This record gives sequence, structure tokens and C-alpha cells, in this order.
Amino acid sequence: MSLSQLSSSANPSANSSRYIAIEGPIGVGKTALARRLADSLSADLVLEEVAENPFLERFYRDGRSAALPAQMFFLFARARQIEKLRQPDLFTNVRISDYLFTRDRLFAELNLDSEELKLYDQIAANLAVDAPVPDLVIYLQVSVDAIMQRLVRRNASYDRFVERQYIEKLTDAYARFFHAYDDGPLLIVNASQIDLVNNDEDYEQLFLHIERISGGRHFFNPAAAVFA
Repeated sequence: MSLSQLSSSANPSANSSRYIAIEGPIGVGKTALARRLADSLSADLVLEEVAENPFLERFYRDGRSAALPAQMFFLFARARQIEKLRQPDLFTNVRISDYLFTRDRLFAELNLDSEELKLYDQIAANLAVDAPVPDLVIYLQVSVDAIMQRLVRRNASYDRFVERQYIEKLTDAYARFFHAYDDGPLLIVNASQIDLVNNDEDYEQLFLHIERISGGRHFFNPAAAVFA
């Protein structure tokens, strides 16, 4: 289903959620792109509650001591948002999210020890979240060097504590996750050398490419003129 079809189709059912999720490691520009797409499509925004997580800065500063509470805060917040997404009255509009619920465990595996991961899995199983499958997932793939530069420019309160070694592990985990992803249509965007937020030409090129997607796995790499 193209973006024009997403924005104009009527009476959608719960099985056609008309829902786009944007993914990628910290600092790649997920939220900024989600806001721009939502503006283009007059869509509802579903944003990860990053600023609201009281444990996040401590996690990036101290690591292990705050990993579990930071992870559980995100799990409960995402579960609450997904529950709202399942409500039929919210299916009248296109929805754009800056995260994919099923990648939550990616962070749990990366940040928690074995006993904490068991606890996480038990709680997640009891929550029994029935997350809708996006009509399209956009995975922003960005080099480690580019991410570190963007974190410096973004200058969020916790960004100065993010270590390069952590970003290297995170980008590897994302690459493995999306290599195996087959839940629905996927667009992998090489976004290291483009600016999808401030450069209108870059954004419009991506937007036109998204409109042509109807299913399967696709790649967008304007630096190498690859559109598949």
C-alpha cells in the first residue's frame, strides 16, 4: 500500500492498521523523520517516551546499575501506547511511530544480564502485548561515525555519556535484527550521508520512493544511486 493509499483509504480494519514505524539506533533521526512524515501525511504521531524515562541518563552514565529500570520503563510505556494503538477509533488516520515494539527485546538482550533478561521476559509475557504489524518499517542505517557526530550536534542531556563502544554494539544488534526481519514490508535507508530533516531534496526523494513500495524488502541508498 502506497503512502497516497494510506492517507486516503477509508474504513480501515484492525488487520490493515495503516501504520508506519521508523527504526534505527539512537541518534539516527527517527523522531525528526517521523514528525516530518506525519506532517506530510496529516498523520497521528506515536513517539517513544525517551525524555520521560528518569533512568536513561543514569544508564548512559553508569551503565549496568540502571539498565533494568530503564528497560522496564520503556517496556511499560510502549505497552501502554500499543494498547491505545489497538483501539478501533484510532484507526481512522495514518499513524507514524518512531519505534517498533518488537525490537524492544533487542535492547534487553544488549543491556541486561541473564537473570535480568529472564525477569524482563516473564514480565513481557505477562503483559501479553498484541502489537500491530506496521504496513511499513523504515530502518535508518547510519555509520557509527555519523551517529557520534549527530549526538554531539543534538546535545540531549544524556548524549554526552553515550560511548562509541555502545553505539558499535547497538548498530551490530540492529543489523542482525533487521537481517532476520520478515514480519512485513521493510525499507532499509542508508542515511549516513543524507539529511532527511533539513534537506528538502533528500526528503522528497525518500518520500517518492516510499510511495512506490507495496511489499517486500527494499533499499534506498541515494549516495550510490541504489533504489531497489
